[in-house]
Amino acid sequence: MTEKKRKPNAAFMKPMNPDAALGEVVGNEPLPRTEVTKKLWAYIKENNLQEPSNKRMINADDKLLAIFDGKKQVSMFEMTKLVSNHLS
Repeated sequence: MTEKKRKPNAAFMKPMNPDAALGEVVGNEPLPRTEVTKKLWAYIKENNLQEPSNKRMINADDKLLAIFDGKKQVSMFEMTKLVSNHLS
């Protein structure tokens, strides 16, 4: 039985433009969603914004508050939904 190699979803690879709030964290260049997520996680880890008792929760600093619709804490799943509102 031969395995089919999975193709990356073209929608994820298409460069998207971050708005001003998201640009503060990931930069203002058009990026694919996968890169936006990578840069966001790098920022979260660099600034120790994961909840120590539950690593799936992200605590917002001033920059992330703007992206997270003013919520002080979101789950990593909610974060991806909120971030997509800041991409065009």
